[in-house]
Amino acid sequence: MTVFYGWAHNVVLHEHLRLVFFLFTCQNAWNHFFFFLCVCLCFVFPPLFFFLFIFCSVERIKHKILLTYLCASSMSSQVVRIVGVGRTAVGRLGKSASVLAVEALCMALRDANLEMRDLDGLVAVPSLASPHFMQAHYLATVSGLVRENKELVLRTIDTGGAGPITALGTAGNFIRNGWAHNVAVVASDAVLTLSSSAFAERSDASVEGGGLEKPCIPNGYDRYAQWYMKRYGLKREQLAMVPVLMSSMAARHPDAMCREPYKLDEVLRSRRIAPVTNLLECARRADGAVALILSSESHYARYFARKKLDSSKPVVVSVGEASGPLFPPAIENITPELFSCERAVKFALGAAQLGIQDIDFFGLYDCFPICLIRAIEAVGLCPIGKGGEFVEAAYSEMMKNQGVIEPSQLRINTHGGLQCFGAPWEVPAMYNVTEAIAQMACSAGNRQIWPVPKRAMVYGNGGIFSASSVAVLGNGVY
Repeated sequence: MTVFYGWAHNVVLHEHLRLVFFLFTCQNAWNHFFFFLCVCLCFVFPPLFFFLFIFCSVERIKHKILLTYLCASSMSSQVVRIVGVGRTAVGRLGKSASVLAVEALCMALRDANLEMRDLDGLVAVPSLASPHFMQAHYLATVSGLVRENKELVLRTIDTGGAGPITALGTAGNFIRNGWAHNVAVVASDAVLTLSSSAFAERSDASVEGGGLEKPCIPNGYDRYAQWYMKRYGLKREQLAMVPVLMSSMAARHPDAMCREPYKLDEVLRSRRIAPVTNLLECARRADGAVALILSSESHYARYFARKKLDSSKPVVVSVGEASGPLFPPAIENITPELFSCERAVKFALGAAQLGIQDIDFFGLYDCFPICLIRAIEAVGLCPIGKGGEFVEAAYSEMMKNQGVIEPSQLRINTHGGLQCFGAPWEVPAMYNVTEAIAQMACSAGNRQIWPVPKRAMVYGNGGIFSASSVAVLGNGVY
């Protein structure tokens, strides 16, 4: 018993300060008195210490759990809105990707009523025409952001064409984790200013090692298209109908590169690039840049909003991501499980607690016809294997209407997508976002969908079906 008492006295002495800290911080005079009484009794009767030690430990744990829960709830419940949009022209612009990026960033800051010094985060995607080590750090340097704000969080995202949507999720996490309040997402490139030979060489090098015939990327997607034709009976004409539909959409957009709708035979007669892929079925090479400013709704409304926060500034409700193989396997080894878009859609809708019936506009990646057909199926607009029939039905409706497709009839890519609006390498998913914003803000002009969309789904695809990133955007109060 003497040994026990001696050990207990030592424990009491070692734990004394910890007990003092817990009991004395109670905001109650009775607890202060209780503290002194307990300490005295512990020296007289050490076993009492163990009861107090257990009691205080449990209380500390309870307090920590409660505090952690409250902090986590506060961070996770932060509403993140896109409060600023900047988009340069698209086409052959004769400027470097970094110059275009800074232009778009400045436009987005003006739209958000922010200054460069107000930014404390930046997420960027790589450029093919002007590659730089750690692209986000490079842009933060050349834009002057590093000079304006020393406390920054910067990140470069490389998930190919899925990058801009992945970046939305990353920027949102920066804000919800309390790392930043105002985060820019920037994508830019100048691949049309590149010579055709330089573009071909660099784009082929981006998927080097996959054993694909050159041009590698068109042939990679073509392999999936051939598999689809064998597996599901997809028709060659259905593939060609995709750019016809997209060109009809693009013809309504004042900034789109494609100014006149294509004819089906025009697409089928264009130069062959791969076995079942022609020139007019390829993403249209372009220069351009887009920047988005994401902010915590509460922080932005408190410090920067000119007036009551405009509810048309969309909320980034959720982001879902999934991955597939870097290189397409041989046709005989392709299986439906290789496509990752369905999983990304499932994750995004699950996080948003929404169903596909709740989505009013779709900005879907369409670098080649098979990509759009797969996306239409993946988001649930038609069953798997029926995407070609979906496209053909839309084409038939368009032909009944003298070759014009009404936006409200086909709530997909009302700007024209990669094939007809323009495709500056990894930028185009940003155009899906900016078009979704225009639709939800009822500012899409003669492209406007009626009734005005309340929610949109935007999809970016990286590599050759290698990365999928899907975001749900919402207009209103969340």
